[in-house]
Amino acid sequence: MSASQPFSVRQPSEPAAGSNVPRVACFAVQAEADPGILPRVLGLFAKRSLVPERWAGHRSLHDESELTIDLQVAGLDAAETDYLARCLGQIPGVVAVLTAEKAAVL
Repeated sequence: MSASQPFSVRQPSEPAAGSNVPRVACFAVQAEADPGILPRVLGLFAKRSLVPERWAGHRSLHDESELTIDLQVAGLDAAETDYLARCLGQIPGVVAVLTAEKAAVL
């Protein structure tokens, strides 16, 4: 697998300006299915005292050498989301990182 640069996709569901609705950053990480990937990905958030609202990881049904990890983290602004996506993309074994943002369900 070749490494690629992370990129960001913004969803149109952003709250209106001045809204107090909490934001949730969503990260989809595609990586090699290596036992060390999960702790490295989760460690990036842990060392910043961030606990994901949700996370899940699974091997690809079509390619067992590929792992997909989905995380949702509340309270990040766009700059923090982009920074964390870049950091995730630098983890050895990570192939791609997609991000999106949504309003939290209250």
